[in-house]
Amino acid sequence: MKKFFTLLMACVLLTVFTLGISYSAQAQGSAQTEEVTGQEKLKKYFIDGGWQFMGIVLVCLILGLALCIERILMLNLATTNTNKLLRNVESALQEGGIERAKEVCRSTRGPVAQIFLQGLERSDEGLDVVEKSIVSSGSVQMGKLEKGLVWIGLFIALAPMLGFMGTVLGMIEAFDAIEVAGDISPGLVAGGIKVALLTTVFGLIVAVILQIFYNYILSKIDSIVNGMEEASLGFMDLLSSYRKR
Repeated sequence: MKKFFTLLMACVLLTVFTLGISYSAQAQGSAQTEEVTGQEKLKKYFIDGGWQFMGIVLVCLILGLALCIERILMLNLATTNTNKLLRNVESALQEGGIERAKEVCRSTRGPVAQIFLQGLERSDEGLDVVEKSIVSSGSVQMGKLEKGLVWIGLFIALAPMLGFMGTVLGMIEAFDAIEVAGDISPGLVAGGIKVALLTTVFGLIVAVILQIFYNYILSKIDSIVNGMEEASLGFMDLLSSYRKR
């Protein structure tokens, strides 16, 4: 994971450095009028908004997406076929007892298997202890599922705020230009306002993109947690039946 984030930060720095070179080249080159569409138009707006400030918004997008992708991959790995796991545990209890059921849980990936394993470890202490162990283990596993969400939420809130800050700073620069010029030129005011609003637009775009991923991750976590709760009830029934034998 550390290598992943090191590579990610290198990509961020390279992106910002490339945007800086592009901005300098555009500032030094002669003005040429040509139609731009798609990526070129987006890049033009990005540079017009000031790459130094817009680069921070871009970093929020890159880091936010990296965290979203990491969470999605982890949640997909944590997703378990709980019905199949319950059948395997039931068969293991019938064939080899508690120790065989523990082996099945250890060889199965996901939080549900870990919860079952904790319950099996305390199976000789009574069902009440097993239930408490399952609840405690479930809280720990839920905390692992939600790891990193606070940072994604931070980037969702930070991107539009940075955009608004860029707009305010852009407006201040526009009024400074008006003060220096000595009169209110429509072209001067319109150009300054356009540049100022671009940061807000990009900040909102970043927030929308990350919010979509964030809501998907929350729905995925809710699905896994519901599966954990249902599977835990089924596991308690299996263990209760096994102890009555």
